[in-house]
Amino acid sequence: DLIRKQEREGLTVIQVIFGKKGSGKTKRIIDMTNEKAKTSQHDVVFIDDDNRYIFDIDHSVRFINASEYAILTPEMFLGFLCGMLSQNFDVGVIFIDAFKKLLKTDLNQADWFFKRLETLCQKHNVDFVLSVSEDPANLPEFMKGYLI
Repeated sequence: DLIRKQEREGLTVIQVIFGKKGSGKTKRIIDMTNEKAKTSQHDVVFIDDDNRYIFDIDHSVRFINASEYAILTPEMFLGFLCGMLSQNFDVGVIFIDAFKKLLKTDLNQADWFFKRLETLCQKHNVDFVLSVSEDPANLPEFMKGYLI
């Protein structure tokens, strides 16, 4: 719809918060999630690898503990995201904390995954915000355009 189109103009549809463990990535993604929950006219989803932050996330956000779904490969994780979008056409943004743990592959091998995420963004009008725990010196070249 028109409102959704206006919200998205000029925005990067995949955004990555990248940094070492303890650098404040999780606090930032939680704050972004809660802010989006207040302003979005669409459903907001927060995916994590455990329930540790369930009470830090606004109650209107769909909190998902991905470890409950036995995701073993990057392909399974992509299928998980596709399944989520196929059952709810009103998802506007998906926040993913602990992305590297959930992806279960080396970031340097994840270029294909990001290309698929871009396709999901375009086809389903959804944004992704990812928190990636890694030394910035190890940032893959293809990810530089997604950093926020």
